[in-house]
Amino acid sequence: MREFKKNDLPVALTIAGSDSGGGAGIQADLLTFAAHGVFGTTAITALTAQNPSGVSAVHPVPAAFVREQAEQVARFFKIGAAKTGMLANAEIICAVADFFEAHREIRLVLDPVMIATSGAKLIDDEAVSVLRERLIPLASLVTPNLDEAEVLLGEKFLWRGNAETDFRDIAESAEKLAAALGVPVLLKGGHGNGEDIYDALAFPKKTESGLGKNPGILTHKRVAETNTHGSGCTLSAAIAANLAGDDGENLLDSVSKAVVYVSRGISNPLPVAGDQFIAHLLV
Repeated sequence: MREFKKNDLPVALTIAGSDSGGGAGIQADLLTFAAHGVFGTTAITALTAQNPSGVSAVHPVPAAFVREQAEQVARFFKIGAAKTGMLANAEIICAVADFFEAHREIRLVLDPVMIATSGAKLIDDEAVSVLRERLIPLASLVTPNLDEAEVLLGEKFLWRGNAETDFRDIAESAEKLAAALGVPVLLKGGHGNGEDIYDALAFPKKTESGLGKNPGILTHKRVAETNTHGSGCTLSAAIAANLAGDDGENLLDSVSKAVVYVSRGISNPLPVAGDQFIAHLLV
């Protein structure tokens, strides 16, 4: 085996939980990094016992050890970008925030993993508060689904599934959330009910870079009867991989390419375990 050289490939870091079923979390992130020609590094926040049908147990990693994993990566590699996924509890979120405060040069894509597909909350109210106050302000992009956005905004979206107005409503909601959080937001529309899925990328109205306009809506068709377990992890990992590239792509290009990548994977998945499909495996 040849010696690894620091400049061989762009490097991305994922700070997330391990999925024993391989469909989401750290496993999905590493597959996505590799598919984009990016060397993947990890800081594991929790061990989970799960498969694409559900989670039966979660074992959080001690917060200090989560940070030490990330610090060891940063001591050797030049990390082009990072993403966070499941952070489990307030202590881990604080440790991760401490790491990124010490490494502001790393562009962070924050996937606020708070709500399971079943609707169950994955972190408690204290952790949500710490996430919003400590970690979100350090992010280059936050990628909530509709349920997570409702938690962050503290209000319900009443417009889901009306195909005639969804594209306008999700844009307004994304702009409102970006203004509230003070960072760019990609509001994902997959948890809506319409045949067309709209994802809205919005920037805060006031930024040092002068980005006051909102680029708008990314549209793709909903694919029925496909297991999309891990698609949110894959999307944020793909955005981070694009940002970590040699040229450090801008945010809009990174997001656009990542949405296309995930949409193609969902539309043309590889069969796994009979009738089950894992969308992100398409490379």
